[in-house]
Amino acid sequence: MDLQIFLLLGQDGITSGAVYALLALALVLVFAVTRVIFIPQGEFVAYGALTLASLQAGKVPGTVWLLLAAGSAVAVLDGIRYLREGRYGKLPPLVIFNVGLPLAAAGALLVVPPDSLPLAAQVALALALVIPLGPMLYRLAFQPLASASVLVLLIVSVAVHLALTGLGLLFFGAEGSRTPAFTDISFELADTPLQGQTVLVVLASAVLIAGLYFFFERTLYGKALRATAMNRTGARLMGISSSMAGKLSFTLAAAIGAFSGILIAPITTIYYDSGFLIGLKGFVSAIIGGLASYPMAAFGALLVGLLESYSSFWASAYKEVIVFTLIIPVLLWRSLTSRHVEEEEE
Repeated sequence: MDLQIFLLLGQDGITSGAVYALLALALVLVFAVTRVIFIPQGEFVAYGALTLASLQAGKVPGTVWLLLAAGSAVAVLDGIRYLREGRYGKLPPLVIFNVGLPLAAAGALLVVPPDSLPLAAQVALALALVIPLGPMLYRLAFQPLASASVLVLLIVSVAVHLALTGLGLLFFGAEGSRTPAFTDISFELADTPLQGQTVLVVLASAVLIAGLYFFFERTLYGKALRATAMNRTGARLMGISSSMAGKLSFTLAAAIGAFSGILIAPITTIYYDSGFLIGLKGFVSAIIGGLASYPMAAFGALLVGLLESYSSFWASAYKEVIVFTLIIPVLLWRSLTSRHVEEEEE
């Protein structure tokens, strides 16, 4: 391996690590707030990338109909509850947000060819179609079981993952998709080509991580999520709604996943089931952080990305095995150095 190959592999590893860092942060956030090991995190990556690819191909993405179906189910469940409680004023915004907006998006896409929209509008539309699925999934699948054990929540998470994977196959087909690069700029670094798309991925990931730091440190909702992550019972006693915290954490996780998928869509071919493997590597990174530490999760993501990249050169047939084997010494070390803590009673 010469210096140029070393730098090229390092470039790929840092790019992958930046994306894994985002997913790891999302997984840590969701688990800290809701105790859900969010297996479907990778599906939001695939849905974000494939929705954008469908829009650029001039098709109406299937996520529109999934959003409409999930929104209708949420509207029915919450509508019945509001009627029983006599909270009639909440019905119009509930129906408008969960049913009206998806219907408006579907009608607009049927009238205006999506491939005629500018790139920024396509990206914004793809995010708008995928991100609301996060809180809707929480409301439908996880909120009714909020007081269940971690094992039950994990089983539900696996079931949601399988359902979303099957729907991905139905909506997008078995063929992979890749979007055009956002920029054609390239650089030279130590006689090694550096693609502008790679720089864009790293910079966008860094900006998003910085934005998340500002959100948790400076905003009221961010502080509410931190309080819920530290002590759910204490947060409820202080008036912080656990359902609001859960929906907000799932919204952020969906946004991070969809944004990550859009970032990597130009540099790798995404299939309907690609999200699982990508999300699993983010999970390995989160495990390095103990599903609790954001800086350690980010460090673990960078380690996973570099290990994957250099393993593809030395032993490409075993690169996935090498990456996932990394979790064994980490779990062994944590089992020897951590004391058992009983799960918090609801």
